[in-house]
Amino acid sequence: MAETAELILDGKSISLPVIEGTEHEKAFDIGKLRDQTGYVTLDSGYKNTGATKSAITFLDGEEGILRYRGYPIEQLAEKSSFLEVAFLLIYGALPTKEEFDNFQHRITQHTLIHEDIRKILDGFPSSAHPMGILSSLICSLTAFYPKSIAPEISKEELDLNIVRLMAKISTIAAWSYKNSVGHPLIYPRNDLDYCANFLYMMFSFPTEKYEINPIVVSALNKLLILHADHEQNCSTSTVRLVGSANASLYGSVSAGINALWGPLHGGANQEVVEMLEAIEADGGDTSKWIDKAKDKNDSFRLMGFGHRVYKNFDPRATIIKKAADEVLQALGLQDSPLLKIAQELEQAALTDQYFIDRKLYPNVDFYSGIIYKALGIPTEMFTVMFALGRLPGWIAQWKEMRENKEPIGRPRQIYTGELERDYTPIAERA
Repeated sequence: MAETAELILDGKSISLPVIEGTEHEKAFDIGKLRDQTGYVTLDSGYKNTGATKSAITFLDGEEGILRYRGYPIEQLAEKSSFLEVAFLLIYGALPTKEEFDNFQHRITQHTLIHEDIRKILDGFPSSAHPMGILSSLICSLTAFYPKSIAPEISKEELDLNIVRLMAKISTIAAWSYKNSVGHPLIYPRNDLDYCANFLYMMFSFPTEKYEINPIVVSALNKLLILHADHEQNCSTSTVRLVGSANASLYGSVSAGINALWGPLHGGANQEVVEMLEAIEADGGDTSKWIDKAKDKNDSFRLMGFGHRVYKNFDPRATIIKKAADEVLQALGLQDSPLLKIAQELEQAALTDQYFIDRKLYPNVDFYSGIIYKALGIPTEMFTVMFALGRLPGWIAQWKEMRENKEPIGRPRQIYTGELERDYTPIAERA
């Protein structure tokens, strides 16, 4: 007999089915609650609400587990590539060699963007935030590919939209950076892989040869893999909610980019670097700032430590810490003052009982911020890098939502405003 929960309301018993996922997560199915009782649930921030069933990502914050389609993040980061992980997330299985070669080739062939998009980019001032440019230009793809907005599109057209988006976002992201610093735009190269090509478009100049550093490419590859999906977070839920209205893939992802832009979501690694720079500017005395973090009356808090979901440790942080060490060594930055401050904060968080008791361990944002800083990526671009990595997850979630024919999202509310009142003509108002 199926497991149920009993809700007793006004002396009447209501049976709520219990849903169990493949990893034994359980939920009460309240889909018919309002019809049966007239009541809705109130869960501010949706912290206890399952908005969908998904087969994409499993996250266990208590145990520090993150898996994409069943594959542990540790194995994917060590053995896979970002494009292979993207294929896994979007299509549900690791590709065969033939499937992967075809996927990679098609993306490479679509990295060029329409020259009219360059004209749009020219209209942005150099002071424009790269995330604003990224969101705008991704949404503009609906104008260049009008078939993408059709409520019903063929599998072939959907796959083409996916390939275009995966290919063009790296070019648009790199160009948004070039625009911000007034440098000439660099066109993609078909002889380079995805991560190397992005770095080439970001940092090369027409006047000199650009050397590809394999350690840097490897670190970027890992960073993008670690950010590729993270279950139903703010931006992912935004993509699904917008997509539930039958909005296009490009429009839905543009909305997700704007959600990610919010400093409470995608800006954590930027805040890490700004914190390290503030400590350096103050003289570099980390003990002073650690004491400030412990002082409950002080507004300062350590950025990049602890996590809302992970309660013991962030499994991504362990992976990216090694990559950070390799990058800093390769670039000769292992003795930088900023890194010294970061290492002292890290040591305090791992050994000081105050931080241990509160589970304030270094998370992925702490190390990714250090890597991006070492690579010369400005802090305003950090969230763009996050979006670049998160794109496969957004696509997979949007695609799953459409394939499952999920209904349009429409949350309820508890009204707390005025009761009914009569209109008073403006001449009679006090």
